[in-house]
Amino acid sequence: MTTEVKRSQRVGERVREELALLLRTLSAPRIAGVVVTRVEISDDLSFVRAFVRRDAGASEAEQKSLLRGLEAASGRIRRDVTRSVGLRVAPGFRFLYDEGIDAQHRIEELLKEIEKERPKPQ
Repeated sequence: MTTEVKRSQRVGERVREELALLLRTLSAPRIAGVVVTRVEISDDLSFVRAFVRRDAGASEAEQKSLLRGLEAASGRIRRDVTRSVGLRVAPGFRFLYDEGIDAQHRIEELLKEIEKERPKPQ
């Protein structure tokens, strides 16, 4: 039994790779240190949701500044990623801040606190 990967998933992974490379080369200070955590692309390849975050934890103001910077550069990003991936039609991009890792760290902290307060069996 073969497992086929949908075309949108293959293209999405390629878009993530190219987007990450492109964002490393852009010199805008608002988007410095950005990491592309994942990309979701529609089945018809017309729309991309790119989840990003900073290398280190960012305040809410820094998150908003990062997203505004990416939106400002979205025309160039759209053009360059479309060209490098070889798509016929340029997909629309929407950038979202990925808070999943921050939530994971918070849960780990809470579990450590619970473990400290837990009475030890004798």
